[in-house]
Amino acid sequence: MVRSRTDSVLTRRFDGEMSGREPDRLVVEEPLNIRLDDQAVSSTMRTPGHDFELAVGFLHAEGLLEPGWVSGIRYCGTGAPVDSEFNVVSVETGGRAPTPTARMGSISSSCGVCGTEAIEALTERLRILEPYEPWDPALLARLPELFGGNQPLFDATGAVHAAAAVDRQGSVVVAREDIGRHNAVDKVAGRLLLDGALPADELALVVSGRASFEMAQKAWAAGYTALVAVSAPSALAVTTARRAGLTLVGFTRNGNAKFYSPDHLV
Repeated sequence: MVRSRTDSVLTRRFDGEMSGREPDRLVVEEPLNIRLDDQAVSSTMRTPGHDFELAVGFLHAEGLLEPGWVSGIRYCGTGAPVDSEFNVVSVETGGRAPTPTARMGSISSSCGVCGTEAIEALTERLRILEPYEPWDPALLARLPELFGGNQPLFDATGAVHAAAAVDRQGSVVVAREDIGRHNAVDKVAGRLLLDGALPADELALVVSGRASFEMAQKAWAAGYTALVAVSAPSALAVTTARRAGLTLVGFTRNGNAKFYSPDHLV
């Protein structure tokens, strides 16, 4: 089933005076409940589309899923998918995955991880990245421009974020959009995991907007060796990237950029 990712409403534009009525396209936002081996894990607000990738990427970033564990993915788990309006995804591992601890409450489209304990739990299990070939600074500074053509939903609505995995030649391997930054990142990682392409040690993760702690943690968990953001990183994102040995780049605009990590670049 193809889900609509946009809706249309009537608006009036003001350009010095009120215009006549005209249609405007808006991005759709709906909840997605994620289950692992029929156990509830989390609920997130997302843009419908690539839901299986989103569930897999989220579970991997949470440390609940490893490459090769997925035996099946389906909508709902207790009835027909239409009964849950295609807003429940269950990932099956045949008992390989640990019993999950459900997150309390829902994750909004603008907020993912909350709480000091949750932050520590997401990073203490991760190992420092293995040594890797340094990235070309000129390439990293241009990456947001290179994946700009992979944002059709943003072009239509102006209301979504994008994430992409890009190789050392500047080619986009996977690109995804979502109303939530963290969801777009999870969708990319989920696709890579299902394709057997994690850890992504020869890829850079490019994100629209800022680089928050969650972006750095998800990049680290997926094994990317570079995280490139259009805007600024947070202080915790910089600390996390330096702990991981992750190349972190911000303010990448017009071929210019700021490098925050690793140590030899700052």
